Amino acid sequence: MFKKLTAGLVTGVCVLVSFGTMAVMADDLYFVTGGPMGTYYAVGSALADVLNPLLPESKLVIESSGASRANLEMIEEGDAQFGTVQNDVMYYASTGTSLFDGEDPYTNFSAVAGLYDETIQIITCDDAIKTVADLAGKKVSVGDAGSGVEFNAREILEAYGLSFDDIEVVNASFGDSANSLREGELDAAFIVAGAPTAAVEELAENASIGLVQLDEEHIAALKDSYNFYTDAVVPAGTYAGVEKDIVTVSVRATLVASNAVSEDLVYDLLKAAFENKDALIEKQAKFESLNAEDAVKGMSVSFHAGAKKYYEEQGITVE
Repeated sequence: MFKKLTAGLVTGVCVLVSFGTMAVMADDLYFVTGGPMGTYYAVGSALADVLNPLLPESKLVIESSGASRANLEMIEEGDAQFGTVQNDVMYYASTGTSLFDGEDPYTNFSAVAGLYDETIQIITCDDAIKTVADLAGKKVSVGDAGSGVEFNAREILEAYGLSFDDIEVVNASFGDSANSLREGELDAAFIVAGAPTAAVEELAENASIGLVQLDEEHIAALKDSYNFYTDAVVPAGTYAGVEKDIVTVSVRATLVASNAVSEDLVYDLLKAAFENKDALIEKQAKFESLNAEDAVKGMSVSFHAGAKKYYEEQGITVE
């Protein structure tokens, strides 16, 4: 289990009570990520490796976790100060909807930076499936039950006037979905991850695959309903046999911080990250897409005061 912030008192953490919240200046800043073999963990580890020497009064301590939902829960409860989450999941948390339906809205975290795209990829081995509308009546994997992928699938189908009632729903992991597509046991699968995705790459090496393209009209409708979606393209050649660009949408892997972390600390961390982008790329290729303009896109919760200060210095106005 993760250490509570108050446990840091023995190592000289200074805690101030302000406006009913805990304002924290900590030696150890717990940064929750994902599974130890996943991208979130690799991204967090790269940030710690590069930034810790530049933050002499603080240290990022990377912890593996159950990813987005678990990370938000730990920050909300004061068990962590930073985390990586999908921007759609943080929207659900802040509004008490979808994954967090029936729960009180989470109010103890803010956005710091969108890091990279987690692209909506609808994979099929059926040449007759060209559009989302063609999924009607088909056997479709929508990710694990209760996952963010499942809600992304619901929202995209909704934009096309469809629902789960119009498809044969299968809940399966990315790897299991790819295997079932290869064996002809599925017609299509929703995959939400950075492209290329390993499970899809392996499938494309062993079967003829296609990616379902979204059209501008339905993308606009989707973005009107859910402002955390951003435009995306899976470039031609990303997967074997896919020879044209595929227009789709993405959610964003996002760095968030507890509101208890000071403005100065978040500002210093974000500034150091952008000024040391090359060093971050050497550790983890996902940082190639890091830039200030994209870092503020698709953010459906408020920015931390320290992040807002940094972006405004770059001439970028954030809400």
